Amino acid sequence: MTLSIGICGGGVGGLAAAIALHRAGHSVQVFEKARAINRVGADVNLTPNAVFALDKLGVGAFLRERAARPTFRISRDGVTGEETSRLPMSSAAEEKYGAPQLTIHRADLLEALRSQLPEGALHLGRAAASVELAADKATVAFADGTSEAFDLVIGADGIHSAVREALWGEDHPRYTGMVSYRGTFPREAAGDIADAEAFTKWWGEIPEKQIVTFPLTEGTEIFVFATLPQEDWSEEGWTLPGDVEDLRTAYANFHGDARKLLNALDDVTRSALHVRDPMPQWAKGRATLLGDAAHPMVPFMAQGACMAIEDGVVLARALDSSPDDIDTALARYETERKPRTARVQESSLANDWLKKAGNADWVYGYNAWTTPLNDIKLEGSSHETCV
Repeated sequence: MTLSIGICGGGVGGLAAAIALHRAGHSVQVFEKARAINRVGADVNLTPNAVFALDKLGVGAFLRERAARPTFRISRDGVTGEETSRLPMSSAAEEKYGAPQLTIHRADLLEALRSQLPEGALHLGRAAASVELAADKATVAFADGTSEAFDLVIGADGIHSAVREALWGEDHPRYTGMVSYRGTFPREAAGDIADAEAFTKWWGEIPEKQIVTFPLTEGTEIFVFATLPQEDWSEEGWTLPGDVEDLRTAYANFHGDARKLLNALDDVTRSALHVRDPMPQWAKGRATLLGDAAHPMVPFMAQGACMAIEDGVVLARALDSSPDDIDTALARYETERKPRTARVQESSLANDWLKKAGNADWVYGYNAWTTPLNDIKLEGSSHETCV
């Protein structure tokens, strides 16, 4: 059965879902609120679980051409510089998990995904405002006053999701008390700093203080992500200008190698970090959620985009397994994805994953293409399993 599917949000998760659903034979339209394709954003850290999923969406070769391949995932004490864990990545991860870790500019990842969409499937300047549900369809009302009906609507429209609000009511994300800073600089500016080709996390003396660095753009750039505590936040925007001198002052007690990384930055952007608690249910009627719309998380495990990619693949598989029963398919999707994404949400917020030596297999070894989907049978359309 071919379904007409409307995806609200043309980010990483929305595009990954669109490709997977199109390849499964469905008619897919993606609606993105941005009016133009610009090279905005900074990094996306694709761990092996996400790269393996993307390989089967046809973008693996493109990503490997544009991305960097971190050699290790390293944890170091921010103040003393002591190394507390080291996990081999690159070829070692490819051998163990079937794919390497890749770090890439978000714009390059989006370009790769857009290249796999059917012609005419992406619509820019179409922001979802609301969703109206009927027995056998869902209708998206757009901010421009137009509307379109589909067999299924997917909300992939981020932490401030209009689809989520339409389904489940107004719900404000919780401010974590942390502000993040992001910036990049040319690799040569790092000088002789050790492990510049690795993904390195410098742990601070308090949980809200940390620096993460890794290579970008085929290794020609270094990306820096840092967080600091801040009691309140009232500014709007994801990429507000930050003061790099303030950042250097805040990290004056850190090890010299970490300070060299901050000293190499010319400028930074800043944004607040928000979260939501795991949702008890994602779908209602002929609509569901994926990615940050369903499970926003702080970036301390580098899994936000990765979870959205996994969501898209599993959702396509669930619909393929029950093409004539959308309710069952959506329940099957949720049953598989909610426990994993909730665990990652909670582990990310705890911010202690791989601080010391540990097992990364439960994250990196997940295969969205083969993970079993429970045999769920529904009564009516309540999305509750029958025992």
